Amino acid sequence: MIDQNWFAEYFSLYNDSFTMAGLASRLIELKEKMVAINETGKKVIIAGNGGSAAIAGHCAVDFSKNAHIRMVCFNMADLITCLANDYGYTQWLAKAIEIYGDEGDMAILISSSGRSENMVQAAAAARNKGMTVVTLTGFHENNPLKQAGDLNLWLNSRAYNIVEMTHQIWLLAVCDAIIGKAEYPAN
Repeated sequence: MIDQNWFAEYFSLYNDSFTMAGLASRLIELKEKMVAINETGKKVIIAGNGGSAAIAGHCAVDFSKNAHIRMVCFNMADLITCLANDYGYTQWLAKAIEIYGDEGDMAILISSSGRSENMVQAAAAARNKGMTVVTLTGFHENNPLKQAGDLNLWLNSRAYNIVEMTHQIWLLAVCDAIIGKAEYPAN
């Protein structure tokens, strides 16, 4: 039977997410890179699968609308199905980056396991385009996506929901850091 202690223990799993050594410096580095890219007129492309795709979509809206960082997300069913049909699921995102990415852009790629082949291929495509590659992963520290990043935010957890929610909090904390405050009007 689940009781109050279960939730206390569960929520304690998030503690490491926010007290990791070096986390603040990596988030500051991400903020500074995003601002610099934006100042040069370049854009940020953000992508993930499943829950990470939902996080990517949420972040693209908040960064663009509230922080004035031009960010796009490729969650459109027509784009995914067209490119997956023509190039295969493992290549669809790499192809989208080839089509829409520009040298000097940033790609933020989110994968809880860091083993999603379409994310790994997208990182290679972004690197080939001269883009900065930022990864958000969890599970195993030496996962293939983390290996492909210029800046990596990795969480030592194998719990999908903990990893996904932490990724969203980290990204939205960077959004608020760019804005300079946590509370602001929605319009």
